[in-house]
Amino acid sequence: MEIGLLKLPPGPVVMGIINMTPDSFYDGGKLPTVEEAVARGEQILREGAAIIDIGGESTRPGAEKVSVQQELDRVIPVIEILSKRIAIPISIDTSNPEVMHAAVQAGAKIINDVRALTKPGAMLTAAKLRVPVCLMHMQNDPDTMQIRPSYHDVVSEVLQYLEQRIAACVAGGIDTKKIIIDPGFGFGKNLQHNLSLLRSLSLFKNLHHPLLVGISNKSMIGQILDVGVEQRVAGSVAAAVIAVSKGADIIRAHDVRATVDALKVFSAVVNS
Repeated sequence: MEIGLLKLPPGPVVMGIINMTPDSFYDGGKLPTVEEAVARGEQILREGAAIIDIGGESTRPGAEKVSVQQELDRVIPVIEILSKRIAIPISIDTSNPEVMHAAVQAGAKIINDVRALTKPGAMLTAAKLRVPVCLMHMQNDPDTMQIRPSYHDVVSEVLQYLEQRIAACVAGGIDTKKIIIDPGFGFGKNLQHNLSLLRSLSLFKNLHHPLLVGISNKSMIGQILDVGVEQRVAGSVAAAVIAVSKGADIIRAHDVRATVDALKVFSAVVNS
């Protein structure tokens, strides 16, 4: 799979996650040290991920707001070290143009923005950096996104939003071949919205861009299974397999080895 000049293994591939935050919904409780994060990155590589996604600001509902400097202090040292130690590309999970610029300078190869480059200066910065970008749909913002989210037709509205953001980014100087799209499971969607998106995921291939799905350990899995975060691995892997069966190219996952193994089995069956 090629995204601009960035070459990845043939899809589907897994993007492993490093949360440099003390309040992530998945592994919250303490802020990892740089050494712990680097070790986690090396483990993610061994487990078979094709991309590592590093973020310094939690986007869960009610998450603590951090300053740009705090975000920089959390992610840049990790990117600087990991980019020299591992061969797979690093993605920076941020909406702030200052962090985008510093992260790419430090060695990041992808910008992953839950706000789809809508913050002032973000699109211009991304265009100048000339790296692939992931545009995600989110209704409202992390503080309010889960307060009674509402759609007339969630699938068509998310499709339309992403189509508009793609057009805006291309008009803003971003190479269309460097755009990845993400429907934003759990970002301003309730369980039925998420299920509708997963059921109709193949429609997003009509936008003709690599499709990223971040469904790992989300609340929708917990609601379906009636379990806490620590018991959502099997449900997350099942959702990942469904997503790739409907065209997902990149699966963003916490449990990398389990997800990689499941996708290998899926690909072996489909391609045999």
